[in-house]
Amino acid sequence: MHRFDVRHSRIVVTLAAGGLLGAAVLTGCSSGQIAQTAKEQSAVNGAATTINNVALRNIHLQAVQNGDFLRPGHQVELVMVVANQSPDYDDKLVGVTTDIGSVTLSGNSRVPAGGVLFVGTADDQNTKAAGAVAAAENAKATVTLDKPITNGLTYNFTFDFEKAGRGSVAVPISAPTKQP
Repeated sequence: MHRFDVRHSRIVVTLAAGGLLGAAVLTGCSSGQIAQTAKEQSAVNGAATTINNVALRNIHLQAVQNGDFLRPGHQVELVMVVANQSPDYDDKLVGVTTDIGSVTLSGNSRVPAGGVLFVGTADDQNTKAAGAVAAAENAKATVTLDKPITNGLTYNFTFDFEKAGRGSVAVPISAPTKQP
C-alpha cells in the first residue's frame, strides 16, 4: 500500500504542475497585447481634439462641391460639437483661424461648465442632441474662402478659448446629407 500512496502522490503533483503550467501558458498568450478595439475611432465625419478641459468633436467643413474644388469667395459652414469637461468653470470660443480664409463667429459661443456648444447645424444634430443636453448653446461659424479647397483633403484650423487656450487640428470637408 505504501507504494501505491507514493505513486498516487506523484501523479497528483504531476497533474497539478501540468495544470499550473497550462494556465500560465494560456494566460501568457494575451499578456501585453493591445485589444483590437482599443484604437477604434467613432463613426463621424469630422476630426476631434481636446484643448485642456474642452473637447471638440466631429469638426468638419460642411459644403456641397459641384466641381473640382470650392472656389475663393465661396462661404462654407464650420460644424462641430464643443463639450466643456470642467464641472466648475464656463469657457468661451473667442476665435477660429485658418489659412484657407477668414472665419466669422456669430451667436453665443459660451460653453457652460459641464455643458455643450453646438457650432453650425450638421444633419439635425442640434435638434436631436439639444433636447438631450440640458446646458446646450448654439453658435455659427462661417468660413469665407481665400484659397480653393476640395474634398478628400484636410485643412488646418486653430481654435482659441478664453480659459482652455489654443489648439489646432486638421479639418476635413463633409457634404451634408440634406442638399440645400
